[in-house]
Amino acid sequence: MLPIDPTKKLSFNRRIADGDLVIVYERYDTMKPIKVSEKGVLQNRFGMFKHSDWIGKQFGSKAFSSKGGFIYLLAPTPELWTLVLSHRTQILYIADISFVVMYLELVPGCVVLESGTGSGSLTTSLARAVAPTGHVHTFDFHEQRAASAREDFERTGLSSLVTVGVRDIQGEGFPDQLLGQADSVFLDLPQPWLAIPSAAKMLQQDGVLCSFSPCIEQVQKSCEALKLYFTDIRTFEVLLQTYEVREGNFGSWQDSDGASSFLKGCKKRQRNNLEASGTQTVIARRNGETRGHTGYLTFARLNCSM
Repeated sequence: MLPIDPTKKLSFNRRIADGDLVIVYERYDTMKPIKVSEKGVLQNRFGMFKHSDWIGKQFGSKAFSSKGGFIYLLAPTPELWTLVLSHRTQILYIADISFVVMYLELVPGCVVLESGTGSGSLTTSLARAVAPTGHVHTFDFHEQRAASAREDFERTGLSSLVTVGVRDIQGEGFPDQLLGQADSVFLDLPQPWLAIPSAAKMLQQDGVLCSFSPCIEQVQKSCEALKLYFTDIRTFEVLLQTYEVREGNFGSWQDSDGASSFLKGCKKRQRNNLEASGTQTVIARRNGETRGHTGYLTFARLNCSM
């Protein structure tokens, strides 16, 4: 996934080798991670695909089956990994992740502390943001989840950038050896306010903290705790709306509320003319992939005057 070891550099120009992890793309809503094996075989509705035929191809290539069907062989970027990983817990998706990476001000060389690890969706993006010289220390209180996360980071080539620890951050706080070393801290905990005093001690001067909570009551309690150590406290809710764009007839393609998405923005006379003509044109509508509320992101900067 990342240019960590030059001998194993994974880029969009590198060719697939035996043992590599690839994302097999069948269609936009059907993808799966596959470890390439010389004798491996993938069978799906498009036919049988031999892994040996993939070896030597560039990432992004099209692979054909004996039946003439095809798939795409994609590099396991954090964005794609988020879509195909095993959900051991509820995960963060691309809209929230991109917002977090930006507001935590992550650049190569940063040190990030994360609790809890969960399914590792955010962790992969944090690791890419701080690579090649930074590091992510992530903690989960659940030993089996932590072990599974380590295995995933090995598969995706992130093990040199991510250290996974088993620890109850709410009850014990972050380890003392990380005191004052972190540029950023991310908390995804049921009671994040319990971990905020420890997080403040881990941060370097002018460091940034982010806390993710699904309920506004959690946000309120967290903000009260943040006021003791942090300034510039802000809370956001990120909503993602997706659209499907295709050629169609205005009268035959409608939203769930009975109105064409494209026509809603037209003036009444223009709308009536288009509906009457039955014109085939490119139109857009909201589709079923809309992601509504997942939670609230609260950001705060360490108070340097303390």
